[in-house]
Amino acid sequence: MTEIQKQEEIKAAGNNYEYPAEPSLGKEILFLLVKIAAIILAFLLVFTFLFGLCRNSDATMVPSVKDGDLVMFYRLDKSYVAQDTLVLEFKGKKQVRRVIATAGDTVDITEDGLLVNGALQQETEIYTPTQRYEDGVEFPLTVREGEVFVLGDSRENSTDSRIYGAVRGKDTLGKVMTILRRRNI
Repeated sequence: MTEIQKQEEIKAAGNNYEYPAEPSLGKEILFLLVKIAAIILAFLLVFTFLFGLCRNSDATMVPSVKDGDLVMFYRLDKSYVAQDTLVLEFKGKKQVRRVIATAGDTVDITEDGLLVNGALQQETEIYTPTQRYEDGVEFPLTVREGEVFVLGDSRENSTDSRIYGAVRGKDTLGKVMTILRRRNI
């Protein structure tokens, strides 16, 4: 067999190649719906077990978190330090609060202001004085292991640890990651 005959035979065999049949429109649509369902399921799992979203519904964290802002928090990190912002639930309502003191710290509120471990706190973003509530907890208060003491940034009329005491870390929902401002930008 000559080289030309070999090339003609290969060319003839190439024309006889059978391509696979195209999938039907119904199968294509079904495959697309399965993909969409898998993506939705993945988002539901991520936002159920890993992240959380809540809408801030009060003005007790102004100016850092305003009424109507969307707050995204991370559910798995519950090791808080002072100045962290967290989400907790009190009487069925989600609250965004700032950590003031952690385990072993002693918190006191005097006429001079907020004292943590005897040191007067200089809070640059807090515009109202921190005062005790008559029906609140007794001060000085020492935060126990596994608890945090939280306050709202807008200290007047804020329902926080001055009312319900220190919060157990495992009872919090998670640490705030980001805030999505919805109005009054």
